[in-house]
Amino acid sequence: MPSSPAVPGPATPGDDRLADLRTLGEQLPRFMRLVHALKAGQSAESRAALFLLFPLERLGPLRQGALAELVHADPSTVSRHVAALIDQGLVRRVADETDGRASRLVVTEAGRAVLAQVRSDREAHLARVTAGWSAADLTALTHLFGRLLDDLAASLPSEPAATPVAASPREKS
Repeated sequence: MPSSPAVPGPATPGDDRLADLRTLGEQLPRFMRLVHALKAGQSAESRAALFLLFPLERLGPLRQGALAELVHADPSTVSRHVAALIDQGLVRRVADETDGRASRLVVTEAGRAVLAQVRSDREAHLARVTAGWSAADLTALTHLFGRLLDDLAASLPSEPAATPVAASPREKS
C-alpha cells in the first residue's frame, strides 16, 4: 500500500521552522509598512480606487458586488471608489447581458493607460531596488512570494476559487 506524503506538522519549540515562521511573522508587518510608505505620495482614496482597476482588467467585466467580495471590501466602500473611477473616466458601466437590471464594470482605455503607468512606475522602482540581485535570486523571490500569496489567499474563507492572486512572471497586475 503506497504511503501518503508526509505533511509537515505544527512547528515545535526549538526547531528551525518555528524560528523561520516567527521571522516571517515579523517581516510581514514590516513589508506592509514599507508598501504603505511607498504609496504615501497618493491619497488613500486614490490608491484604493486604483486598486479596483487591477481585478477588473484581469478578470473582465464584473458586477460591483462581485468586485467588493473579490477584494474583501465593504460594498459601500467599493461603491464610493467605483463612483470616483467612473467620474475620472477610468471605468464605465455596461448592461449585464444575463440580467438587464444589473450592470457590470469595465475598464476604459483611459483606465488601461493609468494601469500601464502604475505598472511601469512599480517595475522601474523594483528594478532599482533589485539592481544588485542575481537573476536567480529575483526568480526565486518571485516564485516563492507568489506561492505565499496564493496560499494566503486560499486560507481566506471567502476567496473565490477561480481568482489566483499571484501572477506569472509575464502577467503583471
